[in-house]
Parts: sequence; structure tokens; C-alpha cells
Amino acid sequence: MRGKLIVAIAIVLVLGTVSYLAFFRTVTKKYDYRFDQISKGDITTTVTATGNINAVISVDVGTQVSGIISRLYADFNSIVKEGQVIAQIDSTFLVQAVHDAEASLARARAQLADNKRALDREKVLVEKKLDMQINLDAALTTYESNDAARKQAEASLERAKINLAYSTIYAPIDGVIINRQVNVGQTVAASFSSPTLYTIVNDLRKMQVLATIGEVDIGGISVGQQATFTVDAYPDETFTGTVSQIRLAPVTVQNVVSYTVVIDVNNDRLKLMPGMTANVKVLVATVSDVLRVPNMALRFQPSGDLIDSTGTVSSNGRRFSQATGDSGGSAHDSGRLGRGWPGRSRQQDSASGVPDSTVSIAQRALRPAGETKFGIIQSFPEFEKLTDRSATGRARVWVVSSTGKLKAKPVKTGITDGKYTEVTSPDLKPGDQIVMGVINSSVSTTNQTRSPLTGGSQQRGMGGGPR
Repeated sequence: MRGKLIVAIAIVLVLGTVSYLAFFRTVTKKYDYRFDQISKGDITTTVTATGNINAVISVDVGTQVSGIISRLYADFNSIVKEGQVIAQIDSTFLVQAVHDAEASLARARAQLADNKRALDREKVLVEKKLDMQINLDAALTTYESNDAARKQAEASLERAKINLAYSTIYAPIDGVIINRQVNVGQTVAASFSSPTLYTIVNDLRKMQVLATIGEVDIGGISVGQQATFTVDAYPDETFTGTVSQIRLAPVTVQNVVSYTVVIDVNNDRLKLMPGMTANVKVLVATVSDVLRVPNMALRFQPSGDLIDSTGTVSSNGRRFSQATGDSGGSAHDSGRLGRGWPGRSRQQDSASGVPDSTVSIAQRALRPAGETKFGIIQSFPEFEKLTDRSATGRARVWVVSSTGKLKAKPVKTGITDGKYTEVTSPDLKPGDQIVMGVINSSVSTTNQTRSPLTGGSQQRGMGGGPR
């Protein structure tokens, strides 16, 4: 009997221990926050791209007639002037073609003269009624036909002379020859397309970079912005230029759309050569001595049980949500950088005392329309878009409240350099601690209980918030 009692007591103890572990013992999580400070400093926004260096004006000199190259009067790196003879095509057959055309014209003129005499005789005979009118009409038709043949022979002679003139190749512009594709004795055929003899660039002291910029970044580019770039030939030297044109034609490669941006470069030292690859940085906007926070702090979104649920009531009677960081707005919109504050303009922000510290780099006047160079219109003001990089976004950062939980602080965001973002807020100042993320560590305890029917919430660490 006593043994049964001991067994029963043991069973009760085991069941009690299991029940305790199942229903009363819990594991809580202790959280350590990762902090960073709000600082003041400069932020510069740039767009990176790659491109190739080219001359501003480049002309491929070809030939309109076929033949053998008999003379070359220019070579690689030769400096030439407009109208200077740079090549000569053998003109033996072209001269003979001129002689043939002259002979044909002489024959047509002789035939026309004979027809004129015959027509005059027929006119006299018809006037004296010694011949019929039909013969006069036939003589007149013959004369008119031979007159047309004479004009055709004159046109053939003119064409032969033009072809003979084309056998001498002249430089179309002042410049430097950077490429020669023919040699003396080589035969060129101009039957289907004009073969290229030389490539002439106008001035190597004025170059341009044709940079390829994707559609994601093209919205921040505007004419007049400053750009810097490096080339592999001079890795330790930085060159500068100015955006002069944003070409409207899209370039699509494997469903990726990009646009060509032209950057004018001064090449007085002649270091830059056509065809070099340039690694470009376009300065989009810059601000100085502004409040800035790490981008990671703006992307951080804590879980619900870490947020201080104590709300505040604003002056207009609307409840302010700490979970979203706005008053009645969309939580989806409030966490995104670069979204506009609804119902507000830059003028209203200035009037309310919010400083607009964004400095636009593209402060310039548009060039007058109709400016030409080498017969090409260089400026189209109606297509030179202006870019406004003002601070129009909203987001939130998180600080630790007096209860130990997190409290949202709404901020107005400006430009970003990928690491820091400009912010404006009356509640924040340099040196304030903001939360970057959460690090948790599990700690066992027996002083807390929970219902087995209620699931615990899981905690999230760094990141995870809306971008």
C-alpha cells in the first residue's frame, strides 16, 4: 500500500513538472539596440556612368568615283586645312570619258546644224507651194529631236567633267587626320557605297564624352551640370567637363533602356585621345552643413511589440500613430524616401521656416536657339530639361522613449549619397541617438506566464522596413 502511494506521488510530481514547463515557464527575449548619432555635414549626389571620348566634329572622307589611288598627300596625324588636296585618284579613264563626251557633243551639234538647214529649205519650198506641209512637219520634228540630243550630250560632258574633278580629294574641314584606310596603288570602288579614305577630326583640343546613363538615373541629369571622369591612361588624374546635351534617342540592350549624355571637355594638353574609355561621375546636387542620418536608420522597421503604443493627440485633434510616424496618412507611403509631403509646396516650406539647403548645380541660362556649327544647329532649348532636386520626401527614424520602447520621429528627407540622407525635423538635433537595428538574446525566466492559446510575436532585427 505504501509503495503504491509513493508511485502516485511520483506521478503527480512528474505531471506537475511537465505542466509547469508547458504552461508557466516561458522564454523572453532581451533586446539590445544598435545606435548611431545624427550628425551635420555635407552630402553630394552623383550619378556614375561609363563612356567613350570622341572629337566634337569627325568626318569620314570618301570618294564618289572608282579608280586606283595614285597619290596620297596626307598621312596619320597630318594637320590639314579646308580645301587642301589630300589624295588623287588615277584619272586616265576619267579624262578619256571627257573626250568621249566632247566628241559626242560635237557630233550632236553637227547633226543639229544639218537638220536646221533642211528645215529652212522645207520652209521655202512650202511657202512657194513646191512641197507639202507634211514634209515640213517631219523636218521640224527631226530638228527638235536632234536639239534634245545636243542638250543630252552637253549634260554628259558636264557629268564627265564633274567625275574628273572628283578624282581629286580635298579636305572638307580644318583638322587632324586620325585614320588613313588606303594606300597608293589600292583600287577603290564607289559603285554601291562611298569608300572611306581618311577620318578627320576638327579640333582635338575640344573633346566630348558620350556617356551611357540608365533610365533610373537619367531623371537627375540636366544640361549644365558638372562632371568629372578618369581614364585608364591617367588613373591618378581627374578631368572635368560639363553636360551639354541629353540625347532623346533611347538605347535598348537586353531590355535595359539607357540614354546618351554628351559631356564637353577641354583638352588643351592633348592628353585625351579619341576612343578612350571614361569613368564618369556627374554631380547632380550638393548640400553643406545639414542634418544627416544613415540610410540604414531610415530603412529600419521594428516589430509591433517594440513600438511605444502610447499615442499623442495633435493640435487638430487627430491621433498620431507611432507605428507609422504620421497622422492619418498611409503607412505604406510614410516609409518611402523621396515621396512628396501632400498639400505642401516649396514656397510653403520656406514660409514655415523649413530651410531649403539644396543647392542646384544646374544654375545657368539656356543658349539661344539657332546657334550653328559646321551647318548643324547646336542648341534646342525646348528640350533642355531642368532638374529640381529639392527636399520633398518624408520618412521616420526611431528613438528610445522613456518606457524603453521605440518611438517614431517623422522627418523630411532631402538628397542622399547612398550612405547618408539629408533630413529636416524640429525634434532632432546633432548628437541625438537614433536606432539602427535590434540585436536580441534569449533569457529564461520563471516570473512570467502566458496562455498556451496565445502565440508569441517574433522579433525582427535590422532592416526589413520599407525602402
